[in-house]
Amino acid sequence: MGHPDDAVRLDDTVEPTPAPRQVAAWAAWDWGSAAFNAVVTTFVFTVWLTGSSFVEPGADVEAAKALHSQWLGWGLAAAGLLVALTAPALGALADAGGRRRPMLAVMSAIVGMSVLALWFVEPAAGGMSDAVRLGVVLLAVGTIAFEIGSVAYNALLLQISGPRTIGRISGIGWGAGYVGGIVLLLVLYFGFIEPEVGWFGITSEGGLDVRVSMLIAGVWFLVFAVPVLVVVPDHPRKDRAGRVSVVGAYRAVGRHIAQLWREQRSTLGFLVASAVFRDGLTGVFTFGGVLAAGVYGFSPGDVIVFAIAANVVAGASTIAAGWVDDRFGPRRLITGSLVVLVVAGSAVFFLHDAGAGAFWVAGLMLSACVGPAQSASRGLLARLAEPGHETELFGLYATTGRAATFLAPAAFSIAIGLGGAQYWGVLGIVLVLAVGLALFVLVRFPHGRGVDGRRDVLAGVV
Repeated sequence: MGHPDDAVRLDDTVEPTPAPRQVAAWAAWDWGSAAFNAVVTTFVFTVWLTGSSFVEPGADVEAAKALHSQWLGWGLAAAGLLVALTAPALGALADAGGRRRPMLAVMSAIVGMSVLALWFVEPAAGGMSDAVRLGVVLLAVGTIAFEIGSVAYNALLLQISGPRTIGRISGIGWGAGYVGGIVLLLVLYFGFIEPEVGWFGITSEGGLDVRVSMLIAGVWFLVFAVPVLVVVPDHPRKDRAGRVSVVGAYRAVGRHIAQLWREQRSTLGFLVASAVFRDGLTGVFTFGGVLAAGVYGFSPGDVIVFAIAANVVAGASTIAAGWVDDRFGPRRLITGSLVVLVVAGSAVFFLHDAGAGAFWVAGLMLSACVGPAQSASRGLLARLAEPGHETELFGLYATTGRAATFLAPAAFSIAIGLGGAQYWGVLGIVLVLAVGLALFVLVRFPHGRGVDGRRDVLAGVV
């Protein structure tokens, strides 16, 4: 049975000092994950896959690009659905055996191999559609494995930290991901993609520059996935009574949700609220480039420069916010970040005629708050997790997040339809963030878990 909402975990008042070696090994996975998040799904491969390179000669370019974008959307939507259906049960299985590293190892291997296999996605006359389909399938497989692997990875946070250090260590991980993305993007952009003839004589003919970038990204991910698997220990369960079957895992998830409703309604409330505002956070980066180019007149090069700057700001602010999280608590950090996001997002809307400078200021303000809100959300959930249910809870975290992924895109499109101009779309994202903020503020969290900062942990009582 779990603790009720107002229970105090007295053993949380004393905790060992986190081992720097384990923290660095754990954060290395976040660093390596930039190969998938930044290079594959955001700035390089998906842009290439849905661009003019895969349009058959003589075909309608815009129609083909739209069709390929639809295929990409449907493929990732199917991947998200599978993650939503499987992540909680797989998390329950991992918890039952107390073995999260094997789950993380298998999923990391699948991600790395999926990225390496993108080398075979090659534009060739007469086979463009087949190439796009292959790319979408590989992306979907990689996405499923990445999201499920993240469930186990997030749960390992509890094995290298305690209530007073969760925020700092989670922030280091998120920050490492942003910095890793910057480093890899710079290497690939200036080494292969931007020059006419890149390193080792690589050119853009046949998409060779992008395909070689996928090989480098795949190796990058696999290499940096190793440290956490070697250095961070698992805590296997000694009792075999906890072992469950797949069917039993789904039953365990159902019982866990029912138990959360009865005894830890705050945790369930947080899962719902975070699903909404996390989708808004994703929308900030997803549509930021679209708004920069379409509303503020950024060139493609300007967009890349802004993306790198935004990642620098996001990484630095996320690492710094980790100390704020531990000192003042994730509740205050998330609330403050969401308030700034709503204000800065509104500024993007109202200053749409003010020029590129206005977007730079408001956009970097948005970037500075996205990472801290994401990291603090992970740390807050880790504080609420009950022993033996950590991976399952992060599975529910992934599921609720996936269930809400339609909110920001839908709100963005609806707002544009209502306003009749592209810049209206930002109001849709702001609305999602505002609703998430309102839901989050209504959640009543338990005391003694560090949700309200260091003094909360030290006192253990209100």
